[in-house]
Amino acid sequence: MRVGCPREIKNHEYRVGLTPGSVREYVAHGHEVLVETGAGAGIGADDNAYRAAGATIAKTAADVFAKSDMIVKVKEPQPNEWVQLRDGQILYTYLHLAPDPEQTKGLLASGVTAIAYETVTDDRGGLPLLAPMSEVAGRLSIQAGATALQKANGGRGVLLGGVPGVLPGKVTVLGGGVVGLHAARMAAGLGADVTIIDRSIPRLRQLDDLFAGRVHTRYSTVEALEEECFSADIVIGAVLIPGAAAPKLVSREMLSGMKKGSVLVDVAIDQGGCFETSHATTHAEPTYEVDGVIHYCVANMPGAVPVTSAHALNNATLHYGLQLADKGLKALVDDHHLRNGLNVHKGKITNRAVAEALGYDLVEPKAVLAA
Repeated sequence: MRVGCPREIKNHEYRVGLTPGSVREYVAHGHEVLVETGAGAGIGADDNAYRAAGATIAKTAADVFAKSDMIVKVKEPQPNEWVQLRDGQILYTYLHLAPDPEQTKGLLASGVTAIAYETVTDDRGGLPLLAPMSEVAGRLSIQAGATALQKANGGRGVLLGGVPGVLPGKVTVLGGGVVGLHAARMAAGLGADVTIIDRSIPRLRQLDDLFAGRVHTRYSTVEALEEECFSADIVIGAVLIPGAAAPKLVSREMLSGMKKGSVLVDVAIDQGGCFETSHATTHAEPTYEVDGVIHYCVANMPGAVPVTSAHALNNATLHYGLQLADKGLKALVDDHHLRNGLNVHKGKITNRAVAEALGYDLVEPKAVLAA
């Protein structure tokens, strides 16, 4: 199979779908790899590094899209990319379709087979291709929130760790999954007063044991959300319903009860955001203010640390990518976890959460693959 890796074109996106190390693995499996010139510049991998790994360098993205059987990316295809996709081609990347009806229409019209990293599953019920970026985003959320909290950046002017004689800042984390765990770990490491809110009692027990009292845990109710958000300096939105739009946990009305200059960091923005007042921002203009509350809603947070995040992502995606290259669509038939990543196939929606979010009829993956 010929595997293509175009350069990412989303605003300030420096990650790359294939590192030189991943290219070597595809080549070792007998596949051709076509990489757009400059695709790895953001992680310090020049064209010569890719040539040494066995790749052929393409002059343009159009060459990659036109000549490849499978496209491996990081972020969802942009409008000028999805029009280059075609029937019979495999797209393997993050998609986040539930809040993105235009991209969904574009993929359906192309006839492409689109596999979303964020809905591939594992034996433990986890999301192994989303997890590494959730870890990065969770940790970054505290760095971003702490920066936005500085007075010069519009925030309250609070140091999260405090100093002797001055109380530390308060961080509220909404959601105790991978993002929430790593956000809490970073915030607690800085010395902040941290509370995690979740609706799973077993998960709260796990977190309570893990942090051994260094972090507070609280069951999610309307009252708990209000009390914790109103007293917080930073609120981290870390909720996830796999494949579906994120629930809106903080309303516009609630902002009036929050501290002026406090910060909301919406890590769920790829799935539409969990704050009513959220809209996607970029690394170029990461924040905006609503009712005195600073919002940080960058849709590709891990792109800020591409060396770390690109390698972490490739570590997770390589195994399934090789299956697709080795077997083609048969890989989806053979592995139900990989099949759970199938979101679009030949003009049909094959993921239940996406179909329900956007009002499409669901076609079961097995049905379309057998056709």
